[in-house]
Amino acid sequence: MGEKQKYLAAGTLAGLANGFFGAGGGVVLVPLLLGWIGLDEKKAFATSVFIILPISALSAVLYWRQGRLDLLAALPYLVGGFAGGLLCGKLYHRLPALFLRRAFGALLIVGGVRAVLR
Repeated sequence: MGEKQKYLAAGTLAGLANGFFGAGGGVVLVPLLLGWIGLDEKKAFATSVFIILPISALSAVLYWRQGRLDLLAALPYLVGGFAGGLLCGKLYHRLPALFLRRAFGALLIVGGVRAVLR
């Protein structure tokens, strides 16, 4: 598979995850950016966040147009997410890649177990 096809496939998989589940594009993108594209870990995490922003915005608009988005319910999470993103964006360069990889793996495990047990 050529480079452009890899990029398109990774983006498509991220968009599908985000569109179907309302999240999860980064879970798809980070391993693909690491394995297929060959980015180092820190660049893969940061690039994933950048890619997910427009995908999430598009999904949110589509959900809103279908009447499936509760803006008032989302507001506290948006405020908290903004604060967390700002804090972690400033601390990111200080954290070792190994810590980020392990935290990401733990998040995947916890999220996966919760999804299966619900």
